[in-house]
Amino acid sequence: MVDIRRALNLYLVAGTQDCNHLSNTPERNLLGVLEQALQHGITCYQLREKGAGSLQDKQRILQLAEECRDLCRQYEVPFFIDDDIQMALAVGADGVHLGQSDMPVAEAAALCEGKLLVGLSHNTLAEIEASRHNAALDYCAIGPIFPTQSKEKPNPTVGIERIRQIRALDFDRPLVAIGGITAGTAAEVRAAGADGIAVISAITRAGNVGQAVKDLLA
Repeated sequence: MVDIRRALNLYLVAGTQDCNHLSNTPERNLLGVLEQALQHGITCYQLREKGAGSLQDKQRILQLAEECRDLCRQYEVPFFIDDDIQMALAVGADGVHLGQSDMPVAEAAALCEGKLLVGLSHNTLAEIEASRHNAALDYCAIGPIFPTQSKEKPNPTVGIERIRQIRALDFDRPLVAIGGITAGTAAEVRAAGADGIAVISAITRAGNVGQAVKDLLA
């Protein structure tokens, strides 16, 4: 049984496209970063193979997902897949993460057959309110908190104040903040009411992955 609030503490989101500055094959680059991050204490991982530079071959992505799953199991860390319920079920992932433009959560939950946790991205307070009583949803992500270069067409930046606004609504669902968060802002984001932080480049682009993880957990 996954303790979802604990799992959200430091949530790495990454695909091979986020590690293309490294010199090995795309898969080895990502798996190397993931293993270092797991060794030093990330609490959740989401494979998000999407956007410019990402793998396009479904079989390669499936094999990569299986290797990511194995690493996460080795370190007893929940493993999510972005926006692909079929693949998440096929590899035995712990959950799937959806965006607002993906299928409705209720429909997704039905496809998950009770075997997957479901997370959903949010940007506005209206989207948060719509998720307040959605029993099919296991956690909510809010962002981007700060400007980010990790997504090609990010939603408008919402700032730390959005987290405070959400908690002021007596919204007690598990909440993870994402978007441009660094070691320098992580503590303030958590103090505002987020159960944890989700990061991409703060870990994947770090010169020292282990130290980056420690700093984000501090």
